[in-house]
Amino acid sequence: MVFAIFLTICNMLIPAIMLGFGLMFEKTSPGKINYFYGYRTRRSMQNEDTWKFAHFYCGRLWKKIGFILLPLSVIASLPMFWMQSEDGRGILTCVIEGIQIILLIGSIFPVERALKLNFDEQGNRRTTNEA
Repeated sequence: MVFAIFLTICNMLIPAIMLGFGLMFEKTSPGKINYFYGYRTRRSMQNEDTWKFAHFYCGRLWKKIGFILLPLSVIASLPMFWMQSEDGRGILTCVIEGIQIILLIGSIFPVERALKLNFDEQGNRRTTNEA
């Protein structure tokens, strides 16, 4: 039982982190452009405008994904409380967290697409006529 509770808490970590950083990034980007903290890609680090836009967009996306994943992860973890096999619990945890990681990494694609639609290759904001 204790192990199932521990794994359920582990399964809630990625969605909780996405939700927390999503709320934070939606409100403000991390200060100056840096290589250590924040949404860091070549396109997002071109200038302050792309940096702020990427964090706002990523924040909104992570907030939505985290808000959806958090209760789904708890629900998906419920069978662990009836499983007798610790191997089964471990496999279920790997599957849940694997899906979470895919969604976390996959969130890069819509953010980069939004950056590409809103900014040119030099990081200048596109006008409505260009898009």
